[in-house]
Amino acid sequence: MRCPYCKADDDRVIDSRSSLGGGVIRRRRECLQCKRRFTSRERVEMAALRVIKKDGSRVPFDRQKIQSGLVKACEKRPVSTEQLEAVASEIEAQLCEMFDREVSSKVVGELVMERLRVLDQVAYIRFASVYREFKDVTDFVTEARPMIEGQKS
Repeated sequence: MRCPYCKADDDRVIDSRSSLGGGVIRRRRECLQCKRRFTSRERVEMAALRVIKKDGSRVPFDRQKIQSGLVKACEKRPVSTEQLEAVASEIEAQLCEMFDREVSSKVVGELVMERLRVLDQVAYIRFASVYREFKDVTDFVTEARPMIEGQKS
């Protein structure tokens, strides 16, 4: 592993811990060159899942795209980075379990919305407004109505 500070390729592992339900190994490392410490994370490589986009094109599944969409939706909301990483990992695991080779981007988007609805309702509406391409305020009201009515009872 290359040191992010001095770029040396000589380090030692100080501590290893399992995180995100055992799906990720977090390692604290110390560079033997500059003596600075840094953290690395290792995860199992999943099979090459491809996403079928709206236009019919196929692209490799990229967990980072889910992660960045979650981060944007949850910006300035009381949601931790760990929660977002856990949601992205859950979605990735569910997709790999449900599909062997290809999955529709619609399925991916719906899974993200499903998790955001439970995690943070404001983030859910933000994500839905982009994902469903809201045209005006009535689209917001239509999407939010079930949540508002659910809180009244």
